[in-house]
Amino acid sequence: MQEFARRLSTLGAGVYTSDDVVDLATAADVRISADREIDAAMAQRLLNQISPTPPVTGAQITASQWPPPVSSQRAAPPVSFSSPGAVDGPADQPSRPRRPGPARSNRRPGTRPTGR
Repeated sequence: MQEFARRLSTLGAGVYTSDDVVDLATAADVRISADREIDAAMAQRLLNQISPTPPVTGAQITASQWPPPVSSQRAAPPVSFSSPGAVDGPADQPSRPRRPGPARSNRRPGTRPTGR
């Protein structure tokens, strides 16, 4: 229980104590005792009592490796915009058409080079 509370605290969920874990167990209708380890299923039921939900699963928090590898941690949820056209990016700007051919010289349009 103490190790579960310590791991839970490292998630930034505040400082948890064994008493807090007992309270979570009571709320989840889970029977725990000081001499019994918390398995993955029990850990998940305890984690389900916490709001906001911690970014790990019961299996991750009870795994021998702590903290879990970065690749197995949940990423932030994808962001969606309700109005995709509301933000103009560089690709949305009108562009001037390019003319094929040699690069422009510094001459004014409509003038001809003189044959001097």
